[in-house]
Amino acid sequence: MAIDSGVGAPLRIDAHQHFWLLANRAGQWPPVELAQIHRDFLPADLTPLLQQHGISGSVLVQSLPSMSDTLFMLNLAEKNAFIRAVVGWCDLRAAHAEQQIGLLASHPKMRGLRPMLQELADDWIADPSLAPAICAMQRHRLSLDALVLPRHLPALLEFARRYPDLPIVIDHAAKPQIAVAQLEPWRTLIRQLAELPQVCCKLSGLVTEAAPGWTISQLQPYAAHVLDVFGAERVIWGSDWPVVNLAADYGRWLDTTEALLAHLDARQRQQIMGANAQRFYRL
Repeated sequence: MAIDSGVGAPLRIDAHQHFWLLANRAGQWPPVELAQIHRDFLPADLTPLLQQHGISGSVLVQSLPSMSDTLFMLNLAEKNAFIRAVVGWCDLRAAHAEQQIGLLASHPKMRGLRPMLQELADDWIADPSLAPAICAMQRHRLSLDALVLPRHLPALLEFARRYPDLPIVIDHAAKPQIAVAQLEPWRTLIRQLAELPQVCCKLSGLVTEAAPGWTISQLQPYAAHVLDVFGAERVIWGSDWPVVNLAADYGRWLDTTEALLAHLDARQRQQIMGANAQRFYRL
């Protein structure tokens, strides 16, 4: 199936995927032990999957906390039309953060920043010293992708309440502990974040939080809760490719998503599978 033109067909956007060259990563993630993803991943690897599954375009998201990685992604975006937007990285605590944010935002496909919060202290995002950088993000219409674990959610809630005009999307539904079937306190904290209208949530990354041999029924309570509290208007689908390869291939995750959304009507499914990403990232 060819990538659709967006005319006469619902727009489908993969709102969370990555590219990398191992040579540029100096021994950083992914480690050699993760054999399925310990190689280069570039646009030529993803394009056939997008074509096969009728995906119109993607949002390219950072996977390394470096400015060089962000510039690498922006360069790929210039050369590949299917990359509709880039979510990069900037040191939000740096003295020159405001200037760097302005420079990055001048690129026509730059749409957001993602501090790698899952690797930082629980309360890092709530530090008031981030205010100049966050205000610069707002001036330049950049959103925040929140790569968090459940333990970060209280601080993220404090942060989101402080910046009601900053669009925030929670990546991978905050990585709930699916492998051990633990819902709390994730369930309560996600509900509290969903009460804030500027916060959205990505339906992505669930299979890599599940135990090997996962089933759709094991994912369902987590997906159902996200859909219940955010509604179809604020849930955004992504593949998390190629990380998804650790637990499923692209097609299996897409089929799983369709099963998890089967109870919704066609318009709601279209919102989650493309329209919400189009709106949130201003595609």
